[in-house]
Amino acid sequence: MARKKARKQRKEKTVETEDKKLKAKKKTVVGFLSETKVITESSDEAREFYNQSRFGSLSEAGKVELSLLEAFYLSEKNKLIIKSEAGRKMSFESYVRKAKKVEPNFWIRYCVFKDIRNRGYIIKTALKFGADFRVYDRGIKPGEDHAKWVIFPVHEGETLTWYEFAAKNRVAHSTKKRLLIGIVDDEGDVTYYEIKWVRP
Repeated sequence: MARKKARKQRKEKTVETEDKKLKAKKKTVVGFLSETKVITESSDEAREFYNQSRFGSLSEAGKVELSLLEAFYLSEKNKLIIKSEAGRKMSFESYVRKAKKVEPNFWIRYCVFKDIRNRGYIIKTALKFGADFRVYDRGIKPGEDHAKWVIFPVHEGETLTWYEFAAKNRVAHSTKKRLLIGIVDDEGDVTYYEIKWVRP
């Protein structure tokens, strides 16, 4: 009798473990690299990327179109499996190699993107403003209010001329956003400097 009970409990535990594994597998979304973006499958889990944290943009087909940075971030968090157009799973190294061909400054930009996301802010591209990124205050989603900052990622060894520096400040000022310069060191750590206009 005791043996039967023990066998039944083991069986129930095995079933529970299998259920947990299946649920964990279901949560990992598949996306396909398509030159300048990664397009996810059409699933509720994929749409949650957008609905919960505003990753990517929703397509009419119910898929989510992610930037190269967003897709890499989600794959590092084990929430997304990135596949090539041929359907093969991509390693981090091969993905970064391809991304660098599209965006030569990919790694510097990614260090800033990842750091801002890890701090709990929503960060989106800001190409239409003439900046790399726009960042929303905590708890604010795009569409609910305007972004608070524009960010320019820069490697610590890079040199900016006064003209380039003034141009970045002008972009922030004209869009009524605060300017952040994200300086990335060789270890990938980021230090931020907020720059403001001062009237003498």
